[in-house]
Parts: sequence; C-alpha cells; structure tokens
Amino acid sequence: MGFEEKMIMNGEPEDVSSSCLFKPDPLETVRQKCAETEHCVHTMERLEQCETRVGSRSATTEDCTEELFDFLHARDHCVAHKLFHSVK
Repeated sequence: MGFEEKMIMNGEPEDVSSSCLFKPDPLETVRQKCAETEHCVHTMERLEQCETRVGSRSATTEDCTEELFDFLHARDHCVAHKLFHSVK
C-alpha cells in the first residue's frame, strides 16, 4: 500500500453510512420555511423587481440594499420565533 493510498483511507471514514454524516441545519430549514410565508414572499418580490430595474439600466446609482434588508429582516423575524422550538 502506497503513501497516497494510506492518506486517502485515513482521511475518509469507511464504515459510516452517509445518513449519519449529514444532518440538516435547523436554521437553514426554518429559514426556507419562513421565506415561503406571505410577508417574506412579498418582500422578496420587491427585491426581485428592484434587481430587474437596476439591472436594466446601464448607468445608475440605485442599489437594492433597502429591499434586501427588508427581506432579511422579515425572514429573520419569522425565524426568531420558530428556531428555538426545534433546537434541543
């Protein structure tokens, strides 16, 4: 057995199934669910409209920071109420 083969075998678990290795992050799961709520969908639509408007102009100083912060605030507000119910 060569040195490279030993490194490969030592770097990767052999007997552990893939289902034991991956547990979804509860934060990401709750963020996805919250992003689908009515208020978050509305703020995401406003963000997408802004991005389309800004992207269609060749010279503009407008950016979509306000719309992005509105979406993130709405999503994180929802997450704050739901996250700790799923954490042990």
